[in-house]
Amino acid sequence: MPPAARNLRQRAVTNENDENASSTRLTRAKSAAMDSVVDAKKPQLASKKSSNALAPAAQAKRVALGDRSNVIKSEGVGAGAKEAKENKKLVATKGAVAKAAHPTKITKPSQTSKPRSVLAPKEKNANSSGSKRPAPGSGIAGPTKKQRSAPTTVKEDPEDEENIEPTTNIKEASKTAVKNEPVVAEPEPALEDQVHDLDGEDIDDPLMVSEYVGEIFEYLKQLEMSTMANPDYMDNQTELEWKMRGILVDWLLEVHTRFRLLPETLFLAVNIIDRFLSTKIVQLDRLQLVGVTAMFIASKYEEVLSPHVQNFRHVADDGFTEEEILSAERFVLSALDYDLSYPNPMNFLRRISKADNYDMQTRTLGKYLLEIGCLDHRFIGHPPSLVAAAAMYLSRLVLDRGPWDATLAHYAGYTEEEITPVLELMIDYLSGPVQHEAFFKKYASKKFMKASIVLRQWCKKYVAQYGPPDVEKA
Repeated sequence: MPPAARNLRQRAVTNENDENASSTRLTRAKSAAMDSVVDAKKPQLASKKSSNALAPAAQAKRVALGDRSNVIKSEGVGAGAKEAKENKKLVATKGAVAKAAHPTKITKPSQTSKPRSVLAPKEKNANSSGSKRPAPGSGIAGPTKKQRSAPTTVKEDPEDEENIEPTTNIKEASKTAVKNEPVVAEPEPALEDQVHDLDGEDIDDPLMVSEYVGEIFEYLKQLEMSTMANPDYMDNQTELEWKMRGILVDWLLEVHTRFRLLPETLFLAVNIIDRFLSTKIVQLDRLQLVGVTAMFIASKYEEVLSPHVQNFRHVADDGFTEEEILSAERFVLSALDYDLSYPNPMNFLRRISKADNYDMQTRTLGKYLLEIGCLDHRFIGHPPSLVAAAAMYLSRLVLDRGPWDATLAHYAGYTEEEITPVLELMIDYLSGPVQHEAFFKKYASKKFMKASIVLRQWCKKYVAQYGPPDVEKA
């Protein structure tokens, strides 16, 4: 290095460490520029040292550190290797090196392994069969077993002896405990659990409204109590009797069949007559006008295409004019407060018939028994849902369709005990003489499976078994 550059560098270092130095301070940028000038004049040094030069030093350091392997090599090594090994042991057991190797004077036991020759190939794993070891959990080699370590003995306190579990067999103890426990009988399923959910089958049919069918029929049962007529309204009528009412309804059955109206129209017309007669006193010569007007109103309410008023005048043998029928219509509706929300018994009959698997013959007999409730005044005091349940019960009894099970009782809403009073009234009517000829002939045809004949024959045979002992006949 030139003397000028050396003096300049020494001066810069001195000024950097001096607290009272002037403002001519040597910065890093200036120092780097000066070093580049000085390094450019230096001769190039070897960047890498040869590996041969480092080999003796590495061997010397390896001998000083001693043998760090815990494996004792076999005698398969040559004589030169044995001499080197003995020299290493001598060096390691003398002097300060030995003290540095074992500062705590505690020697670790060496792990011995199976001696093998240097050139011998490594032993293959016993589990390997020429393929890779299967991954854990693959299921090829079966479930793996964990190796449990030897249990360690811990000195226990004498106070903990009370918490020691007895050495009895757990399985034997559990068996004895089960034997000693009292056997509890399983409870029988409740009545609601035995009911089959038939509405769930119609969940995909929007016309069946299976989501709301339960609420709909609950509402209808509440409504039928408010739309029932007075069962003793004939006591207030001065010129009418129950027999006259029966004759009027029997004639309306002929009109209903001639016009081919729906069954709901007939039941609504009879309900309108009974409710009107419960509130108004009617003369005998106006009783037929009340019946015609009630059928005219019901057909407007239930039918898609109701017959014209001229047709009702014609069936009445022109006993009333059209103006009289229309005037009577307004008077009847005002007396009923325009309330025609009558829960028809046909709706309840179809509901129960669903639990009966829609058997056509059973439902046909049930329709005949429902219309008995229109003719016989003793059924006015019973709600339409109960009359429909009794009609289906008697039909199944006559055709021997099985017992009144939990599903039928659920969808009908009545048990056998609740049905019995209405059932006795039906059997009493059928076992007596024919009172309404038009009604009997209607259901004696093949179209209605001769329901009136079948039911009358059965009731005359079993009236002593199922009929009431003393019932007032119409």
